[in-house]
Amino acid sequence: MNIHPARITKILPDSIGAEIGFEVGDAIVSINGMQPRDLIDYQFLCADEILELEILDEKGKTHQIEIEKDYDDDLGLEFETALFDGLIQCNNRCPFCFIDQQPPGKRSSLYFKDDDYRLSFLYGSYLTLTNLPQREWERIEQMRLSPLYVSVHATEPEVRIRLLKNQRAGEILDNIKWFQERRLQIHAQVVVCPGINDGVHLEKTLRDLASFHTGELPAVASVAVVPVGLTRFRPQEDELVPVTREKGREVITQVRKLQQELKASVGSNCIWLADEWFLIAGEELPCEAEYEDYPQIDNGVGSIRLFIKEFLQTAQELLPEKVKSRNLTWVVGNAVERAFQPLVKQLNSVEGLSVNMQALSSDYWGQNISVTGLLTGHDLLLKLQNEDLGDGILLPTVMLKHGELIFLDDTTVEEVADTLNTKIYPVTNVEELIKVCIR
Repeated sequence: MNIHPARITKILPDSIGAEIGFEVGDAIVSINGMQPRDLIDYQFLCADEILELEILDEKGKTHQIEIEKDYDDDLGLEFETALFDGLIQCNNRCPFCFIDQQPPGKRSSLYFKDDDYRLSFLYGSYLTLTNLPQREWERIEQMRLSPLYVSVHATEPEVRIRLLKNQRAGEILDNIKWFQERRLQIHAQVVVCPGINDGVHLEKTLRDLASFHTGELPAVASVAVVPVGLTRFRPQEDELVPVTREKGREVITQVRKLQQELKASVGSNCIWLADEWFLIAGEELPCEAEYEDYPQIDNGVGSIRLFIKEFLQTAQELLPEKVKSRNLTWVVGNAVERAFQPLVKQLNSVEGLSVNMQALSSDYWGQNISVTGLLTGHDLLLKLQNEDLGDGILLPTVMLKHGELIFLDDTTVEEVADTLNTKIYPVTNVEELIKVCIR
């Protein structure tokens, strides 16, 4: 892969980079004579006390800069990408891949299939370990890039090969042993596809993974069990079927039995059910204590409980007894409707404040039950067109492209606000949500 200079997009105020005089658009070519391949190399090379940088400015002129600093001091620079030598693309053809379940013609970034261990280490994205040449395995070992996040799905070779459509997929247990021998860790996920890797196959997979959850530094730190998500755009020949309420209850019972067994034998649990199982099954979410330190929060394991906990704490601190008359619409996925009703009730206990929760399913994706993050501009326009939206919409930014006001279907927040003739208040967290309500 060709290594491109690391182009700077932001310089933090009062940082070393700001003091030196870096400008947005400058690019780092080398650090102490080495070209960084990615953000990992950059952070490693920048840890030294003396740095000799080769910089390429926007006019194409090269500059040499020497920096003396304390060991591990950050330069305060941010870049347009974490990868300076390009993305390691996925070489699998998983039938449940969300990227293949999207309509054509949307922004190009929605179709990137990454299977890059560096993004896994830096940001917790999942990879399959099927496409790593020897030099990358060596780099993981040498730089101690741990933990990584691995899509396992099945440990039986024939089942995993069937799911990933890749002969190398059958090596997964050898891959995990490699991590174990080097005292490196993974967090695993298992996407359950009814009729393929459920039942006895799921039992085998979870027991295999749990066998690596031993010692002071277990090779398998945690396992998330996630239901397959299907959209109306998926290929018709994919042999997948949606998770029913009955299947949801079956998996919950199966996994909870195994969790209790592990607790009794090992003293700790490493297998976690995503919140979606309970929403699909129509069952109560586990209590907060069951999630321990939320090791799989980004996989939707305990995210609803954590949101409720943060809401109750923040509401106690911020909610006044009375506000100037305010009427707002809070848009969420209908998967969380039941869980969030007490939160709406607490907001509406403030005199003068009226919050109406609109819990929507996604017509765009063809889903009867939808999580908030998959709602699109199309869904809001379809479902809210003739509704009284009051003084505006509280819009969780989990629906939007990171850092931009664009939905998954490429509709913009501005377009939705104009069409619905209302204000839209993007809210990133509980504190922002409550502050918009009481401002």
